[in-house]
Amino acid sequence: MNLEKIIFGFFILLAFTLNFGFFIGEIDVPHQHEVFELFAAIVVNLIATVLKFGDRTQLGALHLATSLVADLQLIAAAVVWGYNLYVTEIGTTPAVMSSIVSLSGGALAANVVSVVLLIGETLSPRR
Repeated sequence: MNLEKIIFGFFILLAFTLNFGFFIGEIDVPHQHEVFELFAAIVVNLIATVLKFGDRTQLGALHLATSLVADLQLIAAAVVWGYNLYVTEIGTTPAVMSSIVSLSGGALAANVVSVVLLIGETLSPRR
């Protein structure tokens, strides 16, 4: 058992579960999507991204790519939320919330790929 791999796997899975927790619910109902859960998903995804920088293999490059996509999608969701809440003062209308949740769904897809890569890497026979 390697402590580095445990921490790496922990943050990948935590990023996935936080993102899933934010995504789940009716797409256009604001009270079913907590802003602090989105914030936590962003922070944990950024930590997972930093942990992926050390791996110089092809699989490591895919891990980093999926993490960067998830980061971009979640940050875009937060920007849409903040822009519509504080700049345009529209608030979290069903249309705005649908856009935010859709962006987090893209991040969720990237996190699913990352988890599948992690499981595949774990189950692959060692040379």
